Amino acid sequence: MSREHRAAARLAATQALYQMDVAAKGINEIFAEFETYWIGAEIEGDQYKPAEVEFFRDILGGVLKDQELIDRLIDTTLAGGWPLARVEAVMRAVLRAATYELRKRKDIPARVVITEYVDVAAAFLGREETGMINAVLDKVARELRPEEFEARI
Repeated sequence: MSREHRAAARLAATQALYQMDVAAKGINEIFAEFETYWIGAEIEGDQYKPAEVEFFRDILGGVLKDQELIDRLIDTTLAGGWPLARVEAVMRAVLRAATYELRKRKDIPARVVITEYVDVAAAFLGREETGMINAVLDKVARELRPEEFEARI
């Protein structure tokens, strides 16, 4: 699949995580809803791009499977001990999805993961929140994948 299809999968996964968080929907309901009505569909005049469905499922399932660990990792990274539970729901969804990829998808460079999720965040959030997401993800990435950030001579 193309970069565009992966980007659409990340956007859909973020939206799905948000819905699961605020509407308390289960994963099977979310899979059915997104794969039937959202991914690649036109809704209220907005065309949603085709997404790599397996990638979407991987992100969503991975976040749910490891959510406690992911949340603890984000909590320790957030500045000033600000708990993830107090962070706005869209930001929580972005941070969780990106942290999952940084932990488990070593086939995708950390800088790509960060850039892609900062782009997702920019679709929903302001510059300050997007900057915070960038900083948190950079810190998480450097902790999880230090070898990708070592200086090359």
